[in-house]
Amino acid sequence: DARTKMNFEENIIKRQNSSEYFDTVIGHIEDIVIGEEFQRMVNQFMECYYYEFEPGEENKIVYTEIYQKYTNMIEAHIVEHLNRKMSCFDMDLFAMELENKKTQLDGEIFELLYTLTDFLAFKDMVLDYKAFKEGAYDDLSKGISV
Repeated sequence: DARTKMNFEENIIKRQNSSEYFDTVIGHIEDIVIGEEFQRMVNQFMECYYYEFEPGEENKIVYTEIYQKYTNMIEAHIVEHLNRKMSCFDMDLFAMELENKKTQLDGEIFELLYTLTDFLAFKDMVLDYKAFKEGAYDDLSKGISV
């Protein structure tokens, strides 16, 4: 059956070439994060907590609690969906590959993934959201002329 064939192929990819496995996982994660369900979940989270954050060097204790909630929520959502899409998803292998490739990777998907392991990246994301909500990025098109 098709599922067995897919499992077999995924296991071969995983063993043969961890880079190919990494690319497969990234492809699935991209599908997950562009989905309406994921976008709604992140926006609801930001709406609940953005007002807690302030720019500056000081990091309040509440930031750690919020960050933990965020990472748990995002990781659980992504892992749940990856387990549905891939029979052999291996978080440890993926995390190792992500860390090994960290300096070579660029793009929105990687920025999102870094917010799971880098508190300052998370804080920057929340502060950007806060600036947007408070009108700092109100209408960027006003400064553009053709």
